[in-house]
Amino acid sequence: MTFRSLISAGVLALSAAFAAPLAHAEDTVSVQLDWVVRGNHAMFFVAQEKGYFKENGINITAIRKGTGTPDALRLVANGNADFGFGDLPTLAVSRSQGLPVVAIAAVNQHSPLAMISLANKKPLSKVADLKGMNIGIHPAGSTYVFFKALLAANGMSEADVTKSTVSPPYENYLLLGRVDAVPGYIDAEVPELEAKAGGKGSLSILLGADFGWPVYGSGVFTSEKLAKEKPDLAKRFMKAYLHAFADVIADPKGAADIIAKAAPEYANKKEVLVQQLEADIAATFSSDDTKANGLGTMTEARWQKTLDVLQQQGLLKAPVETKDVFTDDFLK
Repeated sequence: MTFRSLISAGVLALSAAFAAPLAHAEDTVSVQLDWVVRGNHAMFFVAQEKGYFKENGINITAIRKGTGTPDALRLVANGNADFGFGDLPTLAVSRSQGLPVVAIAAVNQHSPLAMISLANKKPLSKVADLKGMNIGIHPAGSTYVFFKALLAANGMSEADVTKSTVSPPYENYLLLGRVDAVPGYIDAEVPELEAKAGGKGSLSILLGADFGWPVYGSGVFTSEKLAKEKPDLAKRFMKAYLHAFADVIADPKGAADIIAKAAPEYANKKEVLVQQLEADIAATFSSDDTKANGLGTMTEARWQKTLDVLQQQGLLKAPVETKDVFTDDFLK
């Protein structure tokens, strides 16, 4: 090779080196769910299966099932998981107790929480119908926060009902007639309960959003530490997540297939997963805010309304400001 050829080859090599992006090691990330896998968890699995996380330099090491939003919040706050999913009003309550967590996307723009009874035994048309009923309650978690606030918003207190402490899966207590009603999610418990109770119309449902619970539902959160120290990671994570979110809405059946592939124990529950997603697509994933600004959108005004409701019901242990509970920096 001549000297001129060597120089030309060197120039070409340098040009290629500067033209190509520098390779970086992928960020390893773990995700903590609030509960057993449900339809509204699909985005994590879809983003993983379709390579959206990998495209954004992220290696997901685990998507872990949970035992409730409070535990998921604590695990993320103390660094045992990088991102979590759970009930956002419960996040605000935890924040008022000093837990350093912050919401980064509102998946359910409207809370999917409801009071549920068997239509042929204890039909519900208003919150006052709960008076005197035996209510099955898991005493720590998002459903309990919702239950107390719903009663207070409708001029009632826990003294107006009989409470029975139940452990998950507490829906079975309703089916067996051991309690008259339970709080639950229309995008989680309702499809499963309907399948066991007799199909559509077998349940009586009071959606909290229609009876004084105008708050965000579940969403994605991270620790305050990660949000401040690794904002680029949080932004890339949400880019992959939102890509998958759009796919889930466009093809809920495909999303259920992906969940079943990742978690084979759900292979015989794909129909329920689809029904859970369809409930969210119809009632909770979209709002005027998402139509204007995209999926997962959060606004200061809506968060203030959520905090006002929690404050009015005495659920916040200390004053909390909107800047304490959410950031939309990673949605932009």
